Amino acid sequence: MLLVLCVDLDDDLGRKTGFSTPVIGREPVEEAAVALATADPEDSDVNVIFQGLSIYDDLAGRDESVEVAVVTGTEGSDVEANRQVGREVDTVLANIATAEDVTALVITDGAQDESVIPVIRSRVPIDGVRRVVVRQAQNLESMYYTIKQVLDDPETRGTVLIPLGILLLIYPLALIGSAMEWPGFVLGTTSALLGLYLISRGLGLGDRLDVAVERARRSLYAGRTTLLAYVVAATLFVLGGVSGMNTLEQTEAVHGDLEIPTMLAALVYGSIQWLAAAGVTTSLGQITDEYIAGNLEWRYLNAPFYVVSIAIVLHAVSAFFLGLVGISYLAAALTVGTLLGIVSTLAFAVLESWYVDGESGGDGETDAEATRVDRAD
Repeated sequence: MLLVLCVDLDDDLGRKTGFSTPVIGREPVEEAAVALATADPEDSDVNVIFQGLSIYDDLAGRDESVEVAVVTGTEGSDVEANRQVGREVDTVLANIATAEDVTALVITDGAQDESVIPVIRSRVPIDGVRRVVVRQAQNLESMYYTIKQVLDDPETRGTVLIPLGILLLIYPLALIGSAMEWPGFVLGTTSALLGLYLISRGLGLGDRLDVAVERARRSLYAGRTTLLAYVVAATLFVLGGVSGMNTLEQTEAVHGDLEIPTMLAALVYGSIQWLAAAGVTTSLGQITDEYIAGNLEWRYLNAPFYVVSIAIVLHAVSAFFLGLVGISYLAAALTVGTLLGIVSTLAFAVLESWYVDGESGGDGETDAEATRVDRAD
């Protein structure tokens, strides 16, 4: 018996129509093809399934022993998709009622789906592979439509547009390293903008930006304090960067050329208080939202104390490298920062245990009272 096996590696059939796979038999496969064509007429897997039906009808008309089936993988991981196809092929073979040896004719729509052929061959001998290619009119409209489809296809964006965008960025990056005249500057800027556009399309940054804006809008209307906290924290972060650069410039003015550890110490010393304020702001905003949602746990309250502890340690270390404090101050700051983190962890752990034990103790007392009542009865 020849098994005409239509392969849909990314499970367009299941995701777009809700059909349970594998689909076995002439009538069920035709229903699946019509459903997929109705849901998405542009999907190439529609042509794969109809090609399988055409081959089935041709062989059945010549009184050959033949069966048709559709197997699918999963969207995302190629490895998991191949494994899923293998499991569905096993199901198809188990449901074919025949005493004859079964061989397969695999129908795909491209090289990506053909990567599953070794998995199929390990389960059933393969007589051939048929790749379905849709013929299109060779005119300007068809070319425009093809380019539009390429830009909208996530798989193509990742494999074609990102390398092309990086290639276009090479030239402007080379121009930055040398003195440029205006013609070169214009050409380099144009190429850079085009490269950034292609990379953004390839990574789908537009869709991600839309999602981020929608989340921010929902947070704003829902009254979530996290959104306000993030805005304030971002402002504090920028102020911290400016303060750190000012401190670095003042240190260079006093000591001249600095080594890398001293430069880092100056940046940290000038910015750590602002960065700590940003961390405390975001943690308090998150704690407030968790409390309003009823999901607050005691250990969440450790976050602002941890931020303050880390800030104390970094402030003391950077000040020590700059020669502003001595070893005694550094040791005291390290001790205070460590103890603050440990004490906050222990305190909230004890409070959480007391709170949980108090609730369970109340239940236990109720059970004991119920037991005494039963005995009295």
